[in-house]
Amino acid sequence: MRTTHGTPPHEIVERALELSRADGCVVIADEESSANLRWAGNALTTNGVTRSRTLTVIATVDGAQGTASGVVSREAVTADELAALVRAAEAAARDAGPAEDARPLVGAEASSSAAADFTAGPAETGIEVFADFAPALGEAFARSRAAGRLLYGFARHETTSSYLGSSTGLRLRHDQPTGTVELNAKTGDLSGSAWAGAATRDFRDVDPGAMEEQLARRLAWGARKIELPAGRYETLLPPSAVADLMVYLGWSTGGRDASEGRTVFSRPGGGTRLGERLTPLPLTLRSDPAHPGLEAAPFVIAHSSGGEQSVFDNGLPLAATDWVRDGELANLLTSRHSAELTGLPVAPGIDNLVLETADQAAAPTLEEMAARTERGLLLTCLWYIREVDPATLLLTGLTRDGVYLVEGGEVVGAVNNFRFNESPVDLLGRITEAGRTERCLPREWSDWFTRAAMPPVRVPDFNMSSVSQAS
Repeated sequence: MRTTHGTPPHEIVERALELSRADGCVVIADEESSANLRWAGNALTTNGVTRSRTLTVIATVDGAQGTASGVVSREAVTADELAALVRAAEAAARDAGPAEDARPLVGAEASSSAAADFTAGPAETGIEVFADFAPALGEAFARSRAAGRLLYGFARHETTSSYLGSSTGLRLRHDQPTGTVELNAKTGDLSGSAWAGAATRDFRDVDPGAMEEQLARRLAWGARKIELPAGRYETLLPPSAVADLMVYLGWSTGGRDASEGRTVFSRPGGGTRLGERLTPLPLTLRSDPAHPGLEAAPFVIAHSSGGEQSVFDNGLPLAATDWVRDGELANLLTSRHSAELTGLPVAPGIDNLVLETADQAAAPTLEEMAARTERGLLLTCLWYIREVDPATLLLTGLTRDGVYLVEGGEVVGAVNNFRFNESPVDLLGRITEAGRTERCLPREWSDWFTRAAMPPVRVPDFNMSSVSQAS
């Protein structure tokens, strides 16, 4: 049986569009390849590569009551099954009622440089992406083994080439590389644990030796155990922990929900909090598809409709967007549909997030912030984050892999883990110091979001609501 994998993705898109009998059609071919390494106890355990293709067909059917849409996605579609996939999307559209988010499909005028290489082959990755990383990791294994420490973790690199075509003549293509590495170091008796993570496009900027040195230092800090009760503590949050909180904040900035009074960004009495100051510091939270090192798709790629995402917006150009500008709420997430409903500007989601202070040159490092701390906690990361109250965006979660007590500018030991209760919006208003922004890996959300750059921050009264037995 002949599969579409032997056919170039752009030809599959064109063929599916030719087969369409609907009033409108959008086809997205996602060509994915990945490579991974895993290790445990200072030794590589597994490695592998995968290849896959997913084809999504979006059919739109006009009717007296409005335009309906039908979406069908399938993997490993054979050439003989292509027509059936298109017919299934058309049937789904005919069976559906008018789509609330229906808008004219984006036209060919949105095609730009992203269309220039539409017929090029997909980007691919393989084990060779770890050519420099793997030997350096082996050296880290040797050092840890000699010191009686154990290293565990994994590295993954994935490339996704998305080919987007529509019946309006739109032809767009985007290659998205995504790499992550997570490294856990444990004491020989497994009583102590520390974590470090990194996000990368190509693994050329990942230094496992430097990560291992950082983890060794943190394990040494943990030689002294200190028990502390729940309470509010001055706390230094590293970039990874800040990223996990800000990513959730970003996901919660839906303009329609805010306009309808359902979120923390709703203004009491009606409307949104746009223009309101969220933090006294000159902090800016922004997304930019062209941000160096965090490059993301410069146009909307929507495989389904929901929330502030619409399949009718596929191909819509994306531009740099400030969500919080110099401390004030500047934009909320919208599709073309929700923007029209609310009167807000069109501001679709972008697959990266940056938080930074106005003066990066003067911003301190996390180490410099710790050296200026009289008494406080230094976190490693957060995990198991869940929403408690959408009206305030109150989140709960746990600390993990190292909470340290800083006294007189020095780390004096490791303390027990805690459960925390905090709203990232409220937290913004209480940050007293933000450090130098750096690329980081959001540990909790790394399966869904990896392109982030955040500063370490100082919070004078972070709410450790209870002691946790998590390690």
